[in-house]
Amino acid sequence: MEARNSSRSMSRRGLFAAGGVSLAISALSAATVTPAAEASSTSAPPDPPDVDLMQEHGVLKRVLLIYQECIRRQSIGQELPVSAVHDGAEIIHDFIEGFHEALEEGFVFPKLRSAGKLVGTVDTLLLQHARGRQLTQLILAESAAQTATVNDSAQIVGAMTAFVRMYQPHEAREDTVVFPTFRSILTSEQLSHLGTNFADLQREQFGPNALNQTVAKVAAIEETLGIYDLSQFTPEPITQ
Repeated sequence: MEARNSSRSMSRRGLFAAGGVSLAISALSAATVTPAAEASSTSAPPDPPDVDLMQEHGVLKRVLLIYQECIRRQSIGQELPVSAVHDGAEIIHDFIEGFHEALEEGFVFPKLRSAGKLVGTVDTLLLQHARGRQLTQLILAESAAQTATVNDSAQIVGAMTAFVRMYQPHEAREDTVVFPTFRSILTSEQLSHLGTNFADLQREQFGPNALNQTVAKVAAIEETLGIYDLSQFTPEPITQ
């Protein structure tokens, strides 16, 4: 099989194996030590941290839809679109696992633990983060070629299926329970400072307009799969 971006994929897997995510979490956690955040250089006030995290969940939801479409195609005997799978997994690896989850693990979960809130839930979420990263590494490795064998496809689909099944309730619990609880234990000043920190860290890691650029990448994958047009998902009216 012809290698597809193999050197880039291998370097990312090597970074993960070397503890790159842990280093990122440590750096992000250290950013909260400052007593007050400087004014962000962005023109608009930053979103509150929970709003920012939920917007990033929107990116995750759309990649899960990409995974589900790829799973559907393979289930009806069509060729697995490995290029779309790989591109989606890279967004998960870079933006969700490498940044979004690092924010949760560096800021949100420690605050909840120190307040004695949702400790059991946090333990489960951390375990799911770890399992999700393992699944993403498998998906990236097996989809790093232009085509996939029957065995490759089965492994990729199995990993995507497990990822989707875990992350749908995972992000729903965070949006409806974890983030509101996190917001409730912070003062308005702490929320403001943390929102600025999140915006600054995102800009430092990805450059300006990171969220919009990532959404554009997701939309491009959706276009290749023919699932971008929202109207196609509207059911026909029910007739009596």
